[in-house]
Amino acid sequence: MDFTPTEEQAAARDLAADIFADLATPERLAAAGTGSDAELWKALCAAGLPGAVEDIGLLGLVLLLEEQGRVTAQVPFAASCVFGVLALAAHGTAEQRDRLLPALRQGSAVATGAFPARGGVTASVCGADSACGTTVADGTLTGTVGWVPWLRDASVVLVATDDRTLWLVRVADARVEPVELTAPWAAGRLVLDGTPGERLGGPGDPGVYEDVLAGARTAFAGLQAGVCAGSLARAVAHTNEREQFGRPLAAKQAVQLRAADAHMDTEAIRVTAYEAAWRRDAGLPYDTHALTAAWWASEAGKRVVHAGQHLHGGAGADLDHPVHRHFLWGRQLDAYLGCGSEVLQELGELIAAQGGAYDENSAR
Repeated sequence: MDFTPTEEQAAARDLAADIFADLATPERLAAAGTGSDAELWKALCAAGLPGAVEDIGLLGLVLLLEEQGRVTAQVPFAASCVFGVLALAAHGTAEQRDRLLPALRQGSAVATGAFPARGGVTASVCGADSACGTTVADGTLTGTVGWVPWLRDASVVLVATDDRTLWLVRVADARVEPVELTAPWAAGRLVLDGTPGERLGGPGDPGVYEDVLAGARTAFAGLQAGVCAGSLARAVAHTNEREQFGRPLAAKQAVQLRAADAHMDTEAIRVTAYEAAWRRDAGLPYDTHALTAAWWASEAGKRVVHAGQHLHGGAGADLDHPVHRHFLWGRQLDAYLGCGSEVLQELGELIAAQGGAYDENSAR
C-alpha cells in the first residue's frame, strides 16, 4: 500500500487548507453560531473541490476533510461528498448521475445521509409516541430519523431503509424539524410520511448500502483525524507559551507524556482512515478496514479532544475558547460513528461471518 498523495490529491489538499485557513477563523466561526458558513461553502465550490472528489477518490476526500477538521469549518463538505457525489458516481443510474451530479459538483445542491454510520441501523431510537423505523411501499417512504447532519442545508437526502436499500429523497418533499447537536452541524429531524423516493442502485447492484456506509465511516474518520490534529496543535502552542514557576508548561514531563499519547492516537486515526480509503480506491475489500478506522476515530478521538482541553488548564473550561470547538466536534463524531464497544462488536461479528480468518493478502 502507498498513501503518498498523487499530484492532484496534494494540490486539492493544499488548496483546501488555504481556503479553510483564510475563512474558517475563530472569529468567523463564532459569528456563524450553530449554522453553516455560506461564504466558506461558496469559496470551496468556486474552487471546484466538491467536484474534484470524483477524480481524487476517497483518499483524496479524507485529505480534504482532515483540513476541514483542523479548523472545525462549518460546511456540509463531508456529507455532500460521501452521500452525494461519491455515492451517485459509484451506484447511481446514468440518468441519476446526469440529473443530480452537476449541481452537487458545483455546490448549488447539497446532499446528506439519513442513517447513522453503523451497520444494521436505519432509523433512530424513538420515544413511545413517535414513529420509528423506515419502510418503503410503492416507491414512498414512511418513518422518522431522529437527527440527520446538515439536513437544514441539504436539498437531497440519502435514506436507508430497514431492508438496507438506499433511496434518494428531495428534502422539500419531507418534513424537517431543526435539531441542535453537540457540534454545530445544522442538523434536523427527518419525518417521512408517504414521501416519494427513488432507489439508488438496484437488484443488479448488490452491496450498495454496505459500500456507502463504509465510505461514510472512512470519510468521517478522516474528519476526526483533522479535529484531533487541530486540538493537539492548539494544546502544544498553549503549553509552549504558558509559563508556570518560570518554565513553560511544555517542559513538564506529565504534559509531554499526555501530548505524546494524543499524538499517537491521532496518527492511529489517520493511518487507519488512509488505509481504508486507499483500499476502496484500489477496488479492494475495505469493510473491516472502515470499521477499524471508525473504532479508532471514536475511541481514540474521544481521548485526544479530552487531552487537548485538559492541557489548556483553566482556559480549556472556557466555552468560547477555540479548543472547545474541537472538543464538541470530537464528541459529536464519537457519537455519530458509534461508541467504541458497538463498533468493535460489529467488527468482530463481521470477521466471524467472513470465516473468522483475516486473509493476509487482503490485509496488505
